[in-house]
Amino acid sequence: MGIGLGVFLILVGAVMSFSTVDTQYLNTNLNAVGYIFMIGGVLVMVIGTIQNRQRFNPRTRDSRVERRTRTIQDPTDPSKDRQVIEERRVDDL
Repeated sequence: MGIGLGVFLILVGAVMSFSTVDTQYLNTNLNAVGYIFMIGGVLVMVIGTIQNRQRFNPRTRDSRVERRTRTIQDPTDPSKDRQVIEERRVDDL
């Protein structure tokens, strides 16, 4: 959401700064407000990029191994039953 909001602020600021609206009836300078919006949009994009990079950093992921013991039975001779350990790696986000 941060990157989209940053692009929106940059677009609104550019329209306000580079438009040819007659500012005779306004008490504010649209150029200055537009530049402030564009600077704010760039800051929002930078902060959003930093947050996304931290969220998907592979060092922050936790991984573990699940082990499960299972018995495979021999239908002809029960003395030949054997146990198998199944291992599966699980990555948590």
